[in-house]
Formats: sequence, structure tokens, C-alpha cells
Amino acid sequence: MVMILKRDGRKEPFMAEKIVVSAVKTGAPVEFAREIAGDISRNARDDLSTQEIRQQVLGRLRDRNPEWERNWQTYDAAVKKRATPTSPRATATSGM
Repeated sequence: MVMILKRDGRKEPFMAEKIVVSAVKTGAPVEFAREIAGDISRNARDDLSTQEIRQQVLGRLRDRNPEWERNWQTYDAAVKKRATPTSPRATATSGM
């Protein structure tokens, strides 16, 4: 079982379904969310950080539909009270 590294230093088992749920919440179709989760799952390794996973997911969302990436960032800011680093492409497309 692959163990990922959480932001606070704890480790927990990698669960692809968390990626699916998070991606769907952005507006991405379930099929695309599963594709993202599957790709990350195939390349998952011990001590893969949640930040690395987040960046991979955001990149895939941004490539398909920049609004999905913005939705994720809005959720992180409003609910989780944290900023998600913005990519140069996302900044350019959002007019910031």
C-alpha cells in the first residue's frame, strides 16, 4: 500500500477516490475525474506529498477547463482556509 505524506507530516494510505470526489466537486465529469485519479494512482509512490498530488490534479483540470481549477482554488480558500499556488497559465486566463 502506498503511503502519502500529508501537509502536517502525517502519513496515510493513498486513496484514489479522494481525487475523484475532489475533481467532481470542481465541475469535472466523473469519467474525467476517474481518469485523473487512475493516472496518479499508477504513478503513486511512498511519500508522495498531498501538495504534489494537488498540483497534478490542478494541472489536469486546468488543461481541460481552467474554470475547474479556479473552482478548486475557490474551495481551498473558502472552506479549507488556504491558498492554492496559482500557475502562470491560470493567472493569465483568469485575468488576475
